[in-house]
Amino acid sequence: MFTFVNTLTNLTMLDRLSVFLSSVLPSSNGKGRKALKYRGESCLNCNHKLDKSDRYCPNCSQLNSTRKLHFKDFFFEFFAGIFAYDSRLIRTLKTLAFKPGKITREYIAGRRMHYANPFRFYLSVSIIFFLLWGIIAKIESYKNEITAGPINVNFNDEVTQVVDSTAQQKTDSLQQIQPIKEPKKAKVYESETEINKLTWGNRISKKIDIYNDFHETHNELSPSEALDKLGHQKTSTNLWLYNKVVDLQFFTENKEFAIDYFLSKLPFVIFFFIPLFALCIKLLYLRKNKFTYMEHLTFAFHVQSFLFVLLIFGIILNFIFSVSLFTNIFTLAFVFYLYKAMRHFYQQNRFKTIVKFMILNTLFTILATFTATVYVLLSFSLY
Repeated sequence: MFTFVNTLTNLTMLDRLSVFLSSVLPSSNGKGRKALKYRGESCLNCNHKLDKSDRYCPNCSQLNSTRKLHFKDFFFEFFAGIFAYDSRLIRTLKTLAFKPGKITREYIAGRRMHYANPFRFYLSVSIIFFLLWGIIAKIESYKNEITAGPINVNFNDEVTQVVDSTAQQKTDSLQQIQPIKEPKKAKVYESETEINKLTWGNRISKKIDIYNDFHETHNELSPSEALDKLGHQKTSTNLWLYNKVVDLQFFTENKEFAIDYFLSKLPFVIFFFIPLFALCIKLLYLRKNKFTYMEHLTFAFHVQSFLFVLLIFGIILNFIFSVSLFTNIFTLAFVFYLYKAMRHFYQQNRFKTIVKFMILNTLFTILATFTATVYVLLSFSLY
């Protein structure tokens, strides 16, 4: 008994919880699915030959048990997994936060079961961030609609009605006095034959100007009908250009929809951007041949994951205190974090690390701007 108590005092809180659960949850010799009497002679998953002493299949790691599933099995395995196997998540967060760069060094050195997989961890925190961001944005928009309320009119209703009636009488009298104007002649646009005489760039620009002007006065027409009216051929290029003109006007008039549309694809852009970011790091550390590209990529996944963790806390605190200060603070904190992570992972002196840190941030800004521009253009063209 005293030995057990002394052992508990030397363990961390997480280890204490694991010891407690192991004493509460069904043991391998009890009535649980891990009991000896339920162990089979072959794995039910991969048919690998097993001994009675094999608690798990050495080939696929499935539990060696022939017992039928019960609800309590799900319950016990769920909590046991959280406080034992998935405690790697807590360990990963703790190491990322307080020891920048250490987790990447240990992971590439082979200590991989100790931490969460960097790829899966990045996907998890990025999904949580964008889901949370979307939910909070919707809540904020609803709050703004509620607080705005109906617009109060300060004018007396009777006076307003009299003024409107007088204005209408003046309008009617003016219409009777003024001569009837002849209808405006339809605007004549350049034919496609004239446009084709221009260079390729001027040709596209001219068509966009014509289609934009024509759509403003004929927005009820479909692209095919509009091209017929203009006398332009219904080629795939002309139809696509006219559609993009229509889409651009729609996005301009519906800015919230446009923002939601582009932000919905942002996680995929960031995900594909990380390999480019890792390539920049690889170019900076060409002399450090001991690191492969995949090891640089692992470092990039770790630091970007921690950025999402900081932003998650930032938007939660912003929402609670109704300010936009915390995301800015955490973003600045990440800049310092990136420097510390580079310093500890690549283990170069301060001067070299600072120089490479500044170069990396410059490359990151240029690359991020280029990627964002390409992303917007591609997303708009494929809409």
